[in-house]
Amino acid sequence: MQLVVGRIGRAHGIKGEVTIEVRTDEPELRLAPGAVLATDPAATGPLTIETGRVHSGRLLLRFEGVTDRNAAEALRNTLLIADVDPQETPEDPEEYYDHQLIDLDVVTEDGTAVGRITEISHLPYQDLLVVERPDGSEVLIPFVADIVPDIDLELQRAVITPPPGLLNEGEAEIDSKRDREEA
Repeated sequence: MQLVVGRIGRAHGIKGEVTIEVRTDEPELRLAPGAVLATDPAATGPLTIETGRVHSGRLLLRFEGVTDRNAAEALRNTLLIADVDPQETPEDPEEYYDHQLIDLDVVTEDGTAVGRITEISHLPYQDLLVVERPDGSEVLIPFVADIVPDIDLELQRAVITPPPGLLNEGEAEIDSKRDREEA
């Protein structure tokens, strides 16, 4: 099975290094020197990592055969893809690979069906579960422990405790500073 583990960003310096937008919780395993990664677009790869380092909180990689800024800049926006055993799971039992979550049924704690996870949206501060409802509409559910307290892979379901307004806008509770000051 193939997993996207990163996206190549801007060139860094003049010797072929690139910044990496890391998309794995295990960069030391997936993005280590010597790793051979498939790419999207496929014509760009495969790429073999020659060196890696962290600079100002950013992961910088240099790939074999990429020796100057122009070659590095040509790789920009390329997705890096690692081959992973489908039975492999993350070390932390509270972490999941995207493929484990896709197609899980989503239900509330009282068993009310909400829909099915169709996609995981990875944002800078948190991930969102994209859930397709039975009527075809979508709802975005923050993938945080307070809202998604239970993932049961055996039962193929995710249990959620949605705050008011997450599933039904009419139930939203509006909390404004102005209203508190007037009270």
